[in-house]
Amino acid sequence: MFKTDIKSKTNEDISILVKPDNHSWSYLCECGEASGLTVKEIQNCNAIFISHTHIDHFVNFDNIIRHQIGLQRTVTICGPKNIAKQIQHRILGYSWNLIEENSIRYLIKEMTSDNEINVYELKPPLWELKSISIESSNVLIKEDKFQVTGVLLDHKLPTLSYLFQEYPQTKIQLNQDLKGGIWVKELKQAFNSKELDKQIIVGTNIYKAKELFHLLHVQEGDSVGIIMDHGATPDNHTKIKKHFSLTNKVFIESFYQNKDIEFAKINFHSYAKESGNIMKMAKVKDAIPVHFSRKYNEEDITILISEFMDAYTN
Repeated sequence: MFKTDIKSKTNEDISILVKPDNHSWSYLCECGEASGLTVKEIQNCNAIFISHTHIDHFVNFDNIIRHQIGLQRTVTICGPKNIAKQIQHRILGYSWNLIEENSIRYLIKEMTSDNEINVYELKPPLWELKSISIESSNVLIKEDKFQVTGVLLDHKLPTLSYLFQEYPQTKIQLNQDLKGGIWVKELKQAFNSKELDKQIIVGTNIYKAKELFHLLHVQEGDSVGIIMDHGATPDNHTKIKKHFSLTNKVFIESFYQNKDIEFAKINFHSYAKESGNIMKMAKVKDAIPVHFSRKYNEEDITILISEFMDAYTN
């Protein structure tokens, strides 16, 4: 399961923290102004996901760096084309003569197309941008129990949306006669590798693995999507439906009220009705509108959310 927490207030730039269950690290999505983001949370980030570098999504990056210097480990940063040089330029705006080389290492993954990722390294004190590899994939992070994939959307520049997806897990239903032990792990391994006749020793009894498979079931993994700035266009909607279909929870940009559709078109943002519609078409189980224009007050935002929910649940 993924725990998600919006770290920004309604009148602040967007920032969302994703924390997987039974996992040492957390994952920060967007570097907007966020008064709810603590120093401890910044230091506990294993990766940072940036959709694009408009100021309201990137302005807090300096604060992130400030609290990560000295961690003495690698932190991954993911973003669209040119993110590596933009990060380097932000860092080079400061002097680093008192910082040791091993104080931190940034691994930057720059998604240049829907199936290509350029990987770079940045580390002090010179912060030279070193090319590491080119990957033919949309998988940005791969952990033991989950992965994060990306899809590029159009906001008059490429913006990167993210999908956190847990792998399916094999679960067991024990009873009074069959209590837990090392055999459970062996049975799951036999089930996953289809070793039907593998011997499984439970206490003083010996079984063929297939005789115990009825105790097992496959539980689908949790999923969380982060969809930021994008135009409400057919091409963007096709990509969203494909990448986020049946996702458990999605945070989606809903920048404007329905009455401001012309602003949405001019600025290549989405608006309440269309964000709600695409979440409905993608059959997202729990869709949450976020990232509203600062032109709106609290009453306006309540109306915007209502418009979103009308489209999503109609």
